[in-house]
Amino acid sequence: MTTTRAVLFDFSGTLFRLEEDDSWFTGITVDEQEIDGHVQAELMRRLTAPTGRSVEMNDEQYRNWVNRDLEPHLHREAYLHVLRSSGIADDHARSLYTRLVDPASWTPYPDTAQVLTSLRHSGIRVAVVSNIAFDLRPAFRDLGVAECVTEFVLSFEVGAVKPTPEIFTIALDRLGVDASETLMVGDSEEADGGAEAVGCRFALVDPLPTDRRPDGLIRALAAAGVEI
Repeated sequence: MTTTRAVLFDFSGTLFRLEEDDSWFTGITVDEQEIDGHVQAELMRRLTAPTGRSVEMNDEQYRNWVNRDLEPHLHREAYLHVLRSSGIADDHARSLYTRLVDPASWTPYPDTAQVLTSLRHSGIRVAVVSNIAFDLRPAFRDLGVAECVTEFVLSFEVGAVKPTPEIFTIALDRLGVDASETLMVGDSEEADGGAEAVGCRFALVDPLPTDRRPDGLIRALAAAGVEI
């Protein structure tokens, strides 16, 4: 069995999930119609899908979208466009965007704290490697596990995005570990699976709602030989 000295984790859909509260949508309409559960779910999918694009974009809007996780202002413009193109009025789009970039809006998976705490006690180094344009550290502080994360490697801070090798190499260098001794855990084969190109192993988790995935991280790690 390969020795695991470090685990890299994706953030959205892996350790935490953006799960809407109905109050977010109070008074908000889509194309002047009240929002029902199906429409809410589709809006959240458009806001959290790790890859692809869900609305039409001109060249400038597409450039903003492609580079959204490198610059906060591009992130804002890209997601406001998605919301406006989904039929949300401008003031409501701005309100929903504020929710998106507020770490307090993100819900941890039921086993996130247990996994991070166990890895720390086992002496396994942890990095959160995320394509993101806002500081997510407060979410970990609120959960009481910030000290369990050795490094936060955030795209807008390091100037690189998954799946490019650079962001994974930065994480490995900061942790001081070899790729052969490192496991990447994420919900996107396309983005997070890019770690395999630099020699890491990869474990896929399903970005289900948090109440439907009570132990997905534990099971993914166990399958890769890391017992929690």
